[in-house]
Amino acid sequence: MGTKYTLGIDFGTLSARALLVDIVSGQEIATTLFEYPHGVMDTFLPDGKTKLMPDFALQHPQDYIDAIKFTINEIIDKTGIRNDDIIGICSDFTECTMLPVDKNGIPLCFQDQYRNNPHSYVKLWKHHAAQDEANKLNQTAAARGEAFLPRYGGKISSEWMVPKIWQILEEDPQLFHAAAKFMELADWITMQFTGEERKNSCTAGYKAIWHKQEGFPSKDFFKALHPALENVIEEKFNSAVYPIGSLAGFVTEEAARLTGLKEGTAVAVGIGDAHAAVPAVGITEPGKMLAIMGTSTCHMMLGEKEVMVPGMCGVVEDGIIPGYYGYEAGQSCVGDHFQWFRENCVPEAYEREAIDKGLGIFDLLNEKAGKLRPGESGLLALDWWNGNRSVLVDVDLTGLIIGMTLATKPEELYRALIEATAFGTKMIVETFHEHGVPVKELYAAGGIAEKNSLMMQIYADITGMEIKIGASPQAPALGAAIFAAVAAGKERGGYNDIYTAAKVMGKVKDFSYTPSVENVPVYDKLYEEYKRLHDYFGRGENTVMKRLKKIKENVYYVNER
Repeated sequence: MGTKYTLGIDFGTLSARALLVDIVSGQEIATTLFEYPHGVMDTFLPDGKTKLMPDFALQHPQDYIDAIKFTINEIIDKTGIRNDDIIGICSDFTECTMLPVDKNGIPLCFQDQYRNNPHSYVKLWKHHAAQDEANKLNQTAAARGEAFLPRYGGKISSEWMVPKIWQILEEDPQLFHAAAKFMELADWITMQFTGEERKNSCTAGYKAIWHKQEGFPSKDFFKALHPALENVIEEKFNSAVYPIGSLAGFVTEEAARLTGLKEGTAVAVGIGDAHAAVPAVGITEPGKMLAIMGTSTCHMMLGEKEVMVPGMCGVVEDGIIPGYYGYEAGQSCVGDHFQWFRENCVPEAYEREAIDKGLGIFDLLNEKAGKLRPGESGLLALDWWNGNRSVLVDVDLTGLIIGMTLATKPEELYRALIEATAFGTKMIVETFHEHGVPVKELYAAGGIAEKNSLMMQIYADITGMEIKIGASPQAPALGAAIFAAVAAGKERGGYNDIYTAAKVMGKVKDFSYTPSVENVPVYDKLYEEYKRLHDYFGRGENTVMKRLKKIKENVYYVNER
């Protein structure tokens, strides 16, 4: 029958990556990258005139169409592989990334009357402008004793679907009513291949408050939020949910012309980006946590029962691997953290030194920070530069560094920020342990895990755990390709279940990071101080971060007037 392949496309925050995989050997044949021309729109719309309000983070859906056209054609062209040997495709997407569309699934922002309306565009996962709606949703759900709330750590995030929909209703009722549906982009992209909407169980469960047994929240709950939301599921949402790994449909003639794929190629139901990475490292059973480290970090776990863990992002039956409860937690700012530092805090002398040594600036920072001993700088940081996703679930928290003096150096600040993100991960691991979901093994995947050995060693030292590293630098795309092989099924040359597919196609590197005996005790002391700061600023004793943010917002509105 010849060698067969699947394609996984990973839609990230700034770019999309397509990966072609040999489904028998698991070999990654080719990959290609497409950077979104519009990037993240957080100041102006594409017209250059329409200014965005604070905490907006939008994207342009045309970038995603251009991405699938470019990446798939590029892979087929440069490999010379026949398109009929590609038996399946699956895409993963950041979440919740949502879009209002008309009855034909066309984005409202493509229409002239809405082109200059911010609410007609894609609301990216890190769009936090719906925090007021999230706060009111949580208060209402708690007052009503809604059963779903504990499954999400006690709080629904402003990053998720319902607060974003509600924000549109509050700020632009006309556009809300004009939208035929509000779609998760993981489902919208799948629809571009098949012509049919298939809502996936992953993003529905983790980001749209869907439960396998109970479905979506009741009409009474939505009515309590706002009368116009009473029938939002029936009127603006597709209530049918399809399990991950299942067949969404087949590549249409139109999609075949766009991408170069063969018409009739199997298309898997979409999935969240971090969740897709789990089978990519071969995880198909409980007790193993995977940290997918990129601009943010997502922490994934499997369990055999549904347990309420404070501050988790969700627990969803069949949400990651069929047959298990999938747990998610996360940190909102990791790679973004270090990019902020690189853009705002690196002196010109370090830039020149990096050039003279033929190094990238992060290579130089790692070299300098790697010479420091734990605790040597006297610095301690909180990792909340983009709010806290777990375990506090509070986007209004902000960053902090304490202990600076006139002798503090850039590499000390940089290392303190690395340590802060590692402390945040340890807080998540401990919280899962304490509430009956034991973390016995720790894995990491993503660009940071692949490239930054200093950071991974610090994580091992701080967590006190061995860390295994995913072998693929494109773990979400590989995971999507694995799900594509399952959707294609054995009769088309694929696999009938994710367990077999992951065993063959998933993999880790042949080395791992182990804790340093001399570093662990120092980091244990620093972690105790981190926890004190974490609780002092994060659990209500001192709300100065929120007061400062409110002052900032008030000044902004005064300036706008």
